[in-house]
Amino acid sequence: MTIESEVGLALIEGQYTLTSAESLTAGMFVSELASVPGISAVLPGAFVTYSAAAKHQLVGVSQELIDSHGVVSAEVAYAMAQGARDTLQTDFAISFTGVAGPDELEGHPAGTVFIGLVGPKQFERTLECHFKGDRLAVRQASVQAGMQMILDALRNIA
Repeated sequence: MTIESEVGLALIEGQYTLTSAESLTAGMFVSELASVPGISAVLPGAFVTYSAAAKHQLVGVSQELIDSHGVVSAEVAYAMAQGARDTLQTDFAISFTGVAGPDELEGHPAGTVFIGLVGPKQFERTLECHFKGDRLAVRQASVQAGMQMILDALRNIA
């Protein structure tokens, strides 16, 4: 069984809703999750917030936070997840922000990724990752790490 199938089935079984706010993954996470039959019961929608302006407009990340920490930061990853969760009123929200490459961004090398996850019972976690490889490899590794974060969270909350 694939990790996205595990995540999808666990969400469906637990009746936990989920949304995502994706920057460097550009919808790859939600696309993989959407391959799970029945996922529409717990996946009301998602956000692709590729630019700083979209992070602000779509999921309410404050411009002050972006200015002070940069878009490649744990603080912005957390704010993206929280904003997405608040906007769609889901149980969980996950976010991805970082540098897929090939160039660095805000002084961070390619492969630097921050993943934010918020959920019920004041659950919140932010993960900093440093992946190797080309743009596609970094994006795929980010999605896989996010899937694992959700599985771990579901196991801890249940």
